[in-house]
Formats: sequence, C-alpha cells, structure tokens
Amino acid sequence: MFGYDWPRFHAAVNDLPTALLLVTVLFDLGAWLTKRDSLKAAALWTLWAGVIGGWAAVLAGLQAEDAIEHGEAIHELMETHETLALTTMGIFTAVLAWKLFRRSKLTGVEEAALRVLSLAGLVTIVWTGVLGGKLMFEHAAGIPNAIIWTEMQNREAGHHHEAGEAGEAEEHEHADSAKAAGHTHAPGTPPHKH
Repeated sequence: MFGYDWPRFHAAVNDLPTALLLVTVLFDLGAWLTKRDSLKAAALWTLWAGVIGGWAAVLAGLQAEDAIEHGEAIHELMETHETLALTTMGIFTAVLAWKLFRRSKLTGVEEAALRVLSLAGLVTIVWTGVLGGKLMFEHAAGIPNAIIWTEMQNREAGHHHEAGEAGEAEEHEHADSAKAAGHTHAPGTPPHKH
C-alpha cells in the first residue's frame, strides 16, 4: 500500500478530513451570517470530501488497531478513540445525508438543527484528535517494541552538539546533569537542579 502499513496509512489520511470538516462548519456558519450562497455551496462540497475522507481514516484506523503492539492502557484509549471517531463520522454523515435528501428545501429550523449537530461533530472530532495524539505521543502507539527499545538505547548514549548551535545548550546541559545524577527525565520535564 504505497510503502505504508495500516498505522502509517491511518496517520497519513486522518488530518485532511479533520481539516475539511472544520472548514465545513466554518463555511456553514459564514453562509448563515452573511447569507452568501457561495459559502453554502463550499460548505456542502467540503462536507462531501470530509465525510468520504473521514470514513477512509476510520477504516484505516480499524485496521491499524489490529496491527499494532499494545497493552491495556493503549487498548482502552484506542477503544475510546474509535468510539469518538465513529460518533463523529455518524454525525457528519447524517448531516450530509439530510442535506442531500432535502436538497435546497431545508427550513430554517432544519438548518439550525444541522448547524448545531455540525458543531457537536466538531467537538467530537477535536476530542478524537486529542486522544489520537495522546496515543501517539504519550504511549507510542503504532511504534513497534523493537524500535522503542533501540531508540531508548540511542537516547541513553546521549548526543552532543557542535559549538554554535544556539538555543540548545541549556537543554543539553540539563540532560547531561540528569545523566550524571544517574537518571533521566520524561520529555517535557521542566528544568530543575539535582
């Protein structure tokens, strides 16, 4: 699959639909506030593209779930991430289906209800993304254990910068002092003295 496995493919395809669905909501709100038909049309087209791409990301994520090494903490987060992704796509699919079913004959009440539903979808898509980021950056989901082990050994060996690499000297002094003290700190640990 173009050199991608399922976790990498999921990572590659999930950002664009998220952006499209965000823009859909913004176009829809803009159309409502300005009464511009061009924004209404743009909202519908980005909704179409976002729903199609969103389902591709969900399907890739479902395949990725079975392909990655993981423990209980990752599994629980993946289940919540999956539920939120399915909820998000259900919301936006329902909005698209209703708009297509009713064509341009939506009443003001229907438009308002769909707008509120889209805003709810926007909340769930952000929450889905937050959990996806947590899976990747806090739990290294999708990174094989052998690669994590190799990286941990590489980090343990340390790294020294050439003179003149500004902005990194303090950071590495802290890392060197932590190493000298016999321990290391998690990424993001604020500087402190030992």
